[in-house]
Amino acid sequence: MFKLYISPGACATASHIALEEAGADYQTQVVDLKSGQQRTPEYLAVNPAGVTPALETDHGVITQNAAIMALVAQTHPDRKLAPTEPYALAAFNAFNGFLASSLHPAIGKVLFSRPPLEGEAKDQAIEMALSKYQLVEDHYLKGDYVLGDTFSLADGYLVVFERWARQAGLLDASRFPRLNAHLDRIQARPAVQAVLKAEGLAVI
Repeated sequence: MFKLYISPGACATASHIALEEAGADYQTQVVDLKSGQQRTPEYLAVNPAGVTPALETDHGVITQNAAIMALVAQTHPDRKLAPTEPYALAAFNAFNGFLASSLHPAIGKVLFSRPPLEGEAKDQAIEMALSKYQLVEDHYLKGDYVLGDTFSLADGYLVVFERWARQAGLLDASRFPRLNAHLDRIQARPAVQAVLKAEGLAVI
């Protein structure tokens, strides 16, 4: 059995979605970021970086959403949650890398800077984040799903950041019609709804 350490509503939701979509045998343990539980000796023994997600496996702990999603897809090949053709797999990995290294830091700066950003600094951070969403809207979303006509775990990763933007009032329907449609489509999936319910989150 896998054990996934999560923080409800945080980016670890992507790995939670992956396990649920795979029908994997897993359990979750909540790490309370607000109380600083991620910095306790107990959790640092699991993930010295002090962040979620972290996935305990029979072969050790795996961290980073992209790595966890790849592992889940490869250990549950019958679910077809990631491409196996080399070039399609490269596109899948490239998109997940963009989310992790570009979109996540940009929207994270807007929403989670401490102290909160104000004035011109906030305006600049918002515009930078929106430019990343614009790239997805205009170039990276290939169809109904990230890779075209077929769901993959990249869609479960993207939905996390779409939710953050919509909750913050930044996912304007006129500017981002495809992202809004994608968010609604993915949130309607039974596995995603099960994850949201388990994490105490509402469909938005």
